[in-house]
Amino acid sequence: MKYGLVIDQRKCIGCHACSVACKSENRVPLGVHRSWVKYVEKGRFPHTRRFFQVTRCNHCTNPPCVTICPVGAMFQRKDGIVDFNPPSCIGCKACMQACPYDAIYIDPASKTAAKCNYCVHRIESGLEPACVAMCPEHALVAGDLDEPGSEISQILTREQVRVRKPEQSTSPKVFYVAAEETIMSAMTARYEDTYMWAERNRRVAGGGAIHPPANDAMPVPVRAAYDVEHERPWDWQVPVYFWTKSVSTGVLAVPAVAIAAGWFQENRILNLLLVFLALAFMGITIGLLISDLSRRERFVQVLRRPQRGSWVARGAYLLVAYTILCVLYALSELSGIAQLSMLLRWLAVAGGGLGAVYTAFLFGQCEGRDLWQTPLLPLHLLVQGWLASAAILAFVAPWFGDASRTLRVAAGALVGGLALHLFTMAAEFLMPHSTDTARYAAHLVIHGPFRVLFWGGAVLVGGCLPAVLLTVGWGDAGLVGLASLLVLVGMLAYQWCFVMAAQAVPNS
Repeated sequence: MKYGLVIDQRKCIGCHACSVACKSENRVPLGVHRSWVKYVEKGRFPHTRRFFQVTRCNHCTNPPCVTICPVGAMFQRKDGIVDFNPPSCIGCKACMQACPYDAIYIDPASKTAAKCNYCVHRIESGLEPACVAMCPEHALVAGDLDEPGSEISQILTREQVRVRKPEQSTSPKVFYVAAEETIMSAMTARYEDTYMWAERNRRVAGGGAIHPPANDAMPVPVRAAYDVEHERPWDWQVPVYFWTKSVSTGVLAVPAVAIAAGWFQENRILNLLLVFLALAFMGITIGLLISDLSRRERFVQVLRRPQRGSWVARGAYLLVAYTILCVLYALSELSGIAQLSMLLRWLAVAGGGLGAVYTAFLFGQCEGRDLWQTPLLPLHLLVQGWLASAAILAFVAPWFGDASRTLRVAAGALVGGLALHLFTMAAEFLMPHSTDTARYAAHLVIHGPFRVLFWGGAVLVGGCLPAVLLTVGWGDAGLVGLASLLVLVGMLAYQWCFVMAAQAVPNS
């Protein structure tokens, strides 16, 4: 048995009976939606037409929300319905980032994720979902896709249907008959401040998506006449977590390589300072991650009952392992056991590399954010950790051992890391992208509302100015220290643009 849904857009009259029935049946609070009807108007007067689209969870065959959920709160039943278990949810909102259809929301009452679950309580009683039962035009048809004699199977046999965003390889089980292209895409219609009988809701978290301006290349104008807004899942904590994690996981790297290469000598005080900085920034990182949960009191469930395919859960274990390695390294330094200390330092460096890189695989599971799917992200995260390590070393160099030698090592590491950072940053935003949403996210960074922070912060302050300072003041502690500070500021600017711009792209 495999449940599916067909929506015949030739019959839909945009009456909202389905969305009202959904809210009533499932007690969906105001401001969030399991099902909604989108209106798009196409053409020039008097040759105009209005199209409707019932928008909802697609109950994918390969649901990315299930894969990314760290505690198994999102799950797929044997009948193919993607359901959720609120008591297990920690409110990490990763499922919202994974969904390419804007189908998941945080319930304002329970503070947990929620979505259409096909009215499973009705299905199990032999009834149709509420939206299907209430449709006055029989535009919605639900049933078993594996039963050849079912009405839905017969429709799929005789009608030409399509699904939303087939390029995401989620294999949706919601099919549209006679779907109008301009309403199926979230990037086509022009959005204004008002709809046909309402203003756009700008009070959702993050202010809602930033829709593209009017497309002059379209042969006829297309305007969104009615739609709903969706909140930005991740707030300021996530780009700041990116930054603090880069410092924590990378801080030991440059000194470890420099000591192994014989560029400067072991210094116990310096080693202890750096490992304590690693632990301090890791504490901040974990605090930021917990603070962004809507159910913070449940955070320990990630470690107690992890869903092992999720990179949220895997990342939590990697961060804990790195923290333990840092503590052991600090204890070995305090005990003065040189061989053990050297071994643990390299284990901590390796653990830091894994702790830095896992976020790239986590973002890879966020199918709803195409900008984050770049294959360069693992390399870029390692480069940012290296940059942070070089910057911290430059700050502390004047107070330890051979200051001038340590400063030269830090400056050299900064130059190399800065070159790689600028290259990967340019590649991520300036090179061609494979999807419209990734291209639009890059456009928002380069030419849109994030352009000042990107060009002024990430490129100028975090790239060009440090390069100039390092060129003219290679051995000057003040100039190298200033360059290091600017590099760290620029990294935060880049991470803010990368995280926030991807979330500003509309998915529905």
